[in-house]
Amino acid sequence: MKKELGIARCGLACCLCSENEHCGGCDSGNCPDTEWCENRKCSIEKNIDNCFLCEENCRKGLLAKTKPYGFTLFAKRYGIDTLINRLEENEKNDIVYHRQGIVGDYDDFDDVEELIRFIQTGKR
Repeated sequence: MKKELGIARCGLACCLCSENEHCGGCDSGNCPDTEWCENRKCSIEKNIDNCFLCEENCRKGLLAKTKPYGFTLFAKRYGIDTLINRLEENEKNDIVYHRQGIVGDYDDFDDVEELIRFIQTGKR
């Protein structure tokens, strides 16, 4: 885990991403998704660092997907530090963010509340 990379604007975990050797995150200047990322553009327009800081409960951009939306809701409810700490603890317990390509253990959820429970407990 690279805690210093934190959580992306959309809620994805840059700190655990398998691409973090080549990408320094949303604001690094080397994010490959800068041109098309709706969440990055929106949060910059609203002058906030992350979608979890927004008062709206939107599902645009990557928030249409369960994992980033669930991570964003978790951060809204419990705080960004709690999210990063839970992800770190889960990683120590062999929960893998990217197991094959960019798909891992957090991607097997259709229900956002089940994902949030999984982040909290590390158990399905």
